Amino acid sequence: MTFRSPFAIPRQLLVGTTPLGGRSAINSRLRCNQRGLATVVPPVTQDATGSKGPTAMVFMNMGGPSTTNEVEDFLSRLFSDGDLIPLGRLQSYIGPLLARRRTSKIQKQYADIGGGSPIRKWSEYQCAEMCKLLDKISPETAPHKPYVAFRYAAPLTETMYEQLFADGFGNGKGGRAVAFTQYPQYSCSTTGSSLNELWKWRNRLEGKRANGGSEPAGAIQWSVIDRWPSHSGLVEAFAQNIEAQLKTYPEEKRDQVVLLFSAHSLPMSVVNRGDPYPAEVAATVHAVMQRLKFKNPYRLCWQSQVGPSAWLGAQTSDTVQEYVKRGQTDLILVPIAFTSDHIETLYELDQEVIHEANNPGVKRAESLNGNPVFIQALADIARDHLQKGELCSRQMTLRCQGCTSERCLGQKKFFAGQEHASMVV
Repeated sequence: MTFRSPFAIPRQLLVGTTPLGGRSAINSRLRCNQRGLATVVPPVTQDATGSKGPTAMVFMNMGGPSTTNEVEDFLSRLFSDGDLIPLGRLQSYIGPLLARRRTSKIQKQYADIGGGSPIRKWSEYQCAEMCKLLDKISPETAPHKPYVAFRYAAPLTETMYEQLFADGFGNGKGGRAVAFTQYPQYSCSTTGSSLNELWKWRNRLEGKRANGGSEPAGAIQWSVIDRWPSHSGLVEAFAQNIEAQLKTYPEEKRDQVVLLFSAHSLPMSVVNRGDPYPAEVAATVHAVMQRLKFKNPYRLCWQSQVGPSAWLGAQTSDTVQEYVKRGQTDLILVPIAFTSDHIETLYELDQEVIHEANNPGVKRAESLNGNPVFIQALADIARDHLQKGELCSRQMTLRCQGCTSERCLGQKKFFAGQEHASMVV
């Protein structure tokens, strides 16, 4: 998102049973054993083809407006999210006001990149392709069904949840679903916010709030892939894209090209609270450079700062300008925290930062988009998660040192599950 330019699963899952419907229905659910005694037939598992399927795979991301007409609603949700942009007690008033004031400017930016964000197209493609691979490499949890849940644009989290119901998950029917963050590096502002939203709608639609204060039977069994900053497949996909761009420079100059890894910035108030995002982004950068054998000089910088408060720096735009002024004009920008193209890459980096540099040596590495190495990595991450039976990572059970959010505490306890809820502190 750019604001300058916006923005352990249990091995035996509970499944519900269909209502009894007279004597024929009762007889259909009974089977006689060799002694002639009636025994209950195990519940049907939603037309599963595998012993633990089907599995809903839910990609979570911030999203983006698919058309310019969706920009104001997108911005209103974005600026109203206190996890992302903390504006204090008047957030519900200030957020929509900021959205209205910025809408026309942001609409023009989306018009300049083709009339909308491609993030939905890429997210749906990546998830669908990953599920095809998962059906092959994890047949015991097949079929894998793809879903996308965006935080600020369609398809919203609540829409995704209703679709799960329509497809036979939850609402007394049980089934498993995996919330797979598409932010490789965890931040309370991104993954945390998306999980807060998922937890909210789970409670409203099939939790205690929807069931008179008691936990309903047959609810969806959730687990979370909450971070994957240094996964080998992710690292390989980034490295290959960088190597492809390096080949566009004369061979004698390639080792002198500076790699500028760019990630979305955070307010320093969030960083100082203990958010793990800066460290995890740095871990991705180091892993990529290790794969590249540290052949090139490199720096990590940050983009999309907004407002007068202090944000994590140095800023990407300032970094490029300074290096060009010093005569270092061979630079490759690498969007290291994004899994597909969207406004930050197509407009902020391509049409602002690179355009303002006004030098042919300043280029950008291709985004991950439909990269088959990346999609295989997604499938490998999901398979490993399903095989391990984890509900979430150990890191997710630990709140930021300065966190005082009861919502964050409740969300983490829910996704950690009963066995590990006591670890959430």
